[in-house]
Amino acid sequence: MFHLELLVVGLIWGAMYAMMALGLTLVYGLLRILHVAHAGVFALGAYAGVLTANATGSLWLAVPAAIGVAAAVGPLIYRFIYAPMLSRPPYVALIASIGLFIAMEDGFRLLFGPYGLPFDYNPWFVTTYSLGGISLNVVQIAMAVSTLVLAGAFGVFIAATRVGVAWRATVSDPQMAQSFGIDPVRVRYLNFAIGSAMAGAAGLLVGLLNNLVEPGMGAVVSYKGLAIIVLGGLGNVPGAVVASLILGVVESFGTVYLAAVLDRDAIAFAVLIAVLLIRPRGLFAPAR
Repeated sequence: MFHLELLVVGLIWGAMYAMMALGLTLVYGLLRILHVAHAGVFALGAYAGVLTANATGSLWLAVPAAIGVAAAVGPLIYRFIYAPMLSRPPYVALIASIGLFIAMEDGFRLLFGPYGLPFDYNPWFVTTYSLGGISLNVVQIAMAVSTLVLAGAFGVFIAATRVGVAWRATVSDPQMAQSFGIDPVRVRYLNFAIGSAMAGAAGLLVGLLNNLVEPGMGAVVSYKGLAIIVLGGLGNVPGAVVASLILGVVESFGTVYLAAVLDRDAIAFAVLIAVLLIRPRGLFAPAR
C-alpha cells in the first residue's frame, strides 16, 4: 500500500509537470523557441488566483481569474517579445525569454513582497478523501483531473477541429500551410493562449497545494519542464506528457529511498541527465 501511495502521489505531481510542459512543447513545436518566460506566466496565474480568492473569499472565482489572466498575457508575450525576433537566430529569443522571466520575477517581488502570499481561506488543502486506502486532499485530486481534462480537450481540439488541423499543419510545414490559406500568426496567438492558460491553472493548483504563492515559484518547475520536453522528444506532445508522469513517479520514490543523498529536485535532474546521456534525442523521439 505504501508503494501504491508513492505511485499515486508521483503521478499527481507528474500531472502538474505535464500542464507546464505542454505549454513549453506547444511553443517549441511551433516556433522552435525555448520559452523560459513560461515560468513567469505560471507564477502570474497563481498570483491572479490568490489575489482573487483573498479579495472575494471564493476559490471558484480564482480558477477563471488564473486561467484568464495567463491566457491573456501569453499572446502579448508573443506579440511584443518573440514576433520581432523570429528572423533572428534562436538564441536571441532565448536570451529575451530569460530576461523577461527575471523581470517578471522581480516585478512580483516588488509588487507583492519577497515572502509570498498565502490563501486566506483554503479548505481544499485540508479536506481529504480516502481512495482505496490512499489519503489525498482536494487539490491533489484536482491536479490529476485537470490534467486529464485539459490534455483530453487539447487532443480533441487538434484532431477534430479545423483550427486544430491548421495548428498541426503549421507545425509540420509552415510555408505549405500558409499556401493553403492558413494564417500562421493567428495560430501562434492561439498557441500562446492555450499554453499559457495551462500554465496559469498549474500555478494556481501548486499555490493551493503549498498554500503559498511566491515570486520564484515557477523557476524550478519551468527548468524541469524544459528538461521534460527534451526527454519527451522536442515538440512531441504525447511524449512530454508521458515524460512528465515518469519524472513525477521517479521523484516520489526518490524522496523516500534517496533522501539521505539527494533532495527532490536533485533526484529529478540526475535522472534526466542519465537518460539524456543514453538517449540524447529523448525517450520518445524516433530512433535514427
